[in-house]
Amino acid sequence: MPYRYSRWDGTQPGFSFDPDDLMRQISDDLLNEGDLRWALQRIHRWGAEDQDGNRIRGLQDMLDKLREMRRNELESHDLNSVFDDIQQKLDDIIDAERRGIERRLEQARPPADQAHDESTEQMREALQLISERKLESLDNLPPDAGGRIKELSDYEFLDADARQKFQQLMEQLRQQIMGSYFEGMKQQLENLDPADLQPLRDMVRDLNKMLREHRRGENPDFQDFKRKHGHFFPPDINSLDELVEHLQQQMAQMQSLMKSMSPEMRESMRQMLDNMLRDDRLRWDLAQLAANLERILPMQGMAGRYPFQGPEPVGMEEALRLMGRLQQLDNLDRQIRRSQGSGGLGEIDADLLEQLLGPESREDLENLQQLAKLLEEAGYVRKNGNVYELTAKAIRRIGQKALNDIFSSLKRDAFGRHETQFRGIGGERTYESKRYEFGDPFHLDLRQTLMNAVDRRGPGSPVDLSDEDFEVHRTEYTSQCSTVLMVDMSRSMVLRGCFLAAKKVAMALDSLIRGQFPHDNLYLLMFSDLAREIQIESLPVFAWDDVVYGTNMQHGFLLARQLLSRHKGANRQIIMITDGEPTAHLEGGRAVFSYPPTYQTYAETLKAVNRCTRDGILINTFMLERNYYLSEFVDEITKINGGRTFYATPDDLGEYVIVDYVKSKRRVVR
Repeated sequence: MPYRYSRWDGTQPGFSFDPDDLMRQISDDLLNEGDLRWALQRIHRWGAEDQDGNRIRGLQDMLDKLREMRRNELESHDLNSVFDDIQQKLDDIIDAERRGIERRLEQARPPADQAHDESTEQMREALQLISERKLESLDNLPPDAGGRIKELSDYEFLDADARQKFQQLMEQLRQQIMGSYFEGMKQQLENLDPADLQPLRDMVRDLNKMLREHRRGENPDFQDFKRKHGHFFPPDINSLDELVEHLQQQMAQMQSLMKSMSPEMRESMRQMLDNMLRDDRLRWDLAQLAANLERILPMQGMAGRYPFQGPEPVGMEEALRLMGRLQQLDNLDRQIRRSQGSGGLGEIDADLLEQLLGPESREDLENLQQLAKLLEEAGYVRKNGNVYELTAKAIRRIGQKALNDIFSSLKRDAFGRHETQFRGIGGERTYESKRYEFGDPFHLDLRQTLMNAVDRRGPGSPVDLSDEDFEVHRTEYTSQCSTVLMVDMSRSMVLRGCFLAAKKVAMALDSLIRGQFPHDNLYLLMFSDLAREIQIESLPVFAWDDVVYGTNMQHGFLLARQLLSRHKGANRQIIMITDGEPTAHLEGGRAVFSYPPTYQTYAETLKAVNRCTRDGILINTFMLERNYYLSEFVDEITKINGGRTFYATPDDLGEYVIVDYVKSKRRVVR
């Protein structure tokens, strides 16, 4: 089937990112690093998919494509062949000169039947002598192209055709080499006598003057310069900054070509350049131009060396174009890598990206640039100065995603319906019904009530209802609960990959309580050397402090007891998530750390457990490590408090905590 491609004009179906789906994709990164900017950087780097499965290619995809293109260029071309065409033309010129000399000698030789005139013989001998010297000069020419050009530039050709070919070669080289400095000069130099370089001298002199004024902070008249010398440059250059950037790129091409050559080829190229610039004043002005440009806009590695390894020969002009293309690839590569580090996509030249990688890559870049704005418009982030912050809506979305992740990992019916012996009032409706009895909540099951009447009286209308027909939904009694979630944030939790799992559990538990048990109370404590309460809203951006050492359970239990004392209900609990035994306790209001743990740390921690037990606070411990010392200590907590201990891994921690919480809510009475 034929296909037709065109640039997207807004009417074709394109990439459509759902902000809810975007929040889902960055939730784990947000919880892991606590940094919205970093989470968006991950999307920028690796790309993303919209709800239809369309994929935005990320910056890494663009880098990989750029590097593949660079590798293909280097593996396709042979830079050693740059002078092959020049050498071939020089060989043709030398052969033509030899043939011309022989022709002149042949013409000067008189016929055998002609009398020898003395003057003619003298002329023939002089020609013979000149020819021998010319042939000797040709025999002694250097083997390299640069050396040959240098010698032949001072050589007086006897053959007109050879002289014309050499002049044409020199014109071609002037166009290629000088054109690498000033792109517009290729046409200017086409028929330029080497002795008539005054327009070029004037342009370079005025350009140096303008650059010196710019360096002194003055305001040079660029438009006047362009009016006089604009034919030396592309017509789309409209400012001095654009001109400086253009000249740097042009000069970098020649420098890259020189660096990429072998030492012998490099020397040959220098000799060719010297021959092109025999005017000492012009040579000095060009050197000043290069110095001025470097001071205003340093090349910063633009003129790199390229290790070509391919079989395809290239000429001088093609080699210069190839250098320009490789430098564009490297320039875009640098822009993208800087963007990956800074998180800002504004440094990437969209026009250059489209030129090298095509319009699809530009569209990908524009889509990536819209992600933060998309979240802002959806109400997930707000801008505070130059920084994006999460909103309450985003916090809820992250919690819901964490809860969904846990639910999706459970087998069907892992929890949800929990059969009990008692049914009755005061809680959530079940999917079963019963005959109405006095005192039951009147949660009428209308369908079953009507069916009871039809069964009793038979079909017909109107339906005659009586007291015995009424049927109501059964309900489960759900207790109100106040919970403190104590999360260990010691160094080992991060090193073992447990910290992210604990944060996800906290977000999921908060989302569960908000959605299913709104009358419950949840507090969040993070403990290391000391315990501290944090609000659930700040949890996604809460970062681990790798400077602090210690696992101070004692302070966590003391602070949890204070928080739970605000609630006098019967159901109060502490859920502790940890991977190690206590290694710190309070003395005189400050934390004392010791590893291995001291007897005093154990004793002070168990005292805090005793206080919680006397207040009727249940302690359930979720252990992410099975070492002997931790198990022994948690057994002591269980003996004192009567709570339970669960052994879990980071992958199934959420299932353990959420399922246990829901089961504890399903205590039912009639």
